[in-house]
Amino acid sequence: MTGEGREETATLAGGCFWCLDGAYRALRGVISVESGYAGGDVVDPTYEQVCSGRTGHAEVVQVAYDPDEVSYRDLLEIFFSIHDPTTLNRQGADVGTQYRSAIFYHDEGQKDVAESMIAELERDSVFEDPIVTEVSALDRYYPGEAYHQDYYRNNPGQGYCQVVVAPKLAKFRARYAARLKDA
Repeated sequence: MTGEGREETATLAGGCFWCLDGAYRALRGVISVESGYAGGDVVDPTYEQVCSGRTGHAEVVQVAYDPDEVSYRDLLEIFFSIHDPTTLNRQGADVGTQYRSAIFYHDEGQKDVAESMIAELERDSVFEDPIVTEVSALDRYYPGEAYHQDYYRNNPGQGYCQVVVAPKLAKFRARYAARLKDA
């Protein structure tokens, strides 16, 4: 049972949204996760349009969470551990602006936490290369198509899920075992 049942929202882009979706769904304190698009100019884009790289949108997850159980900073700590924030417009073999690393903040408090965390990671030389994560105000968010929601759980045998998503989620589960819903 959660404290007062408060709900806040985080919008994050770390490459393919299927990887982030699978990780955040397993995290205690997360109420829901929705895959979608943000950061671009096209109104109500389709997956195909976003994949073209011409909409300006990134694949994102919108995470609704209970801040009494998991903080925004905790969500960002996990965010920086499950993708590479040092590669511009790419995650592994996924290349294009739609796969960029980005934090779309909902208020000045989130902006401050994001900028502070990036500064700490840089100061502590956590990554070999500079962090290129974009920190921008969320202008508009568009939900992804129904078949993208909870994609990994619904498609575990799909090739990308087996080769890319499953190893990332295994690493995430090992590192954050004490924070998982089923822990």
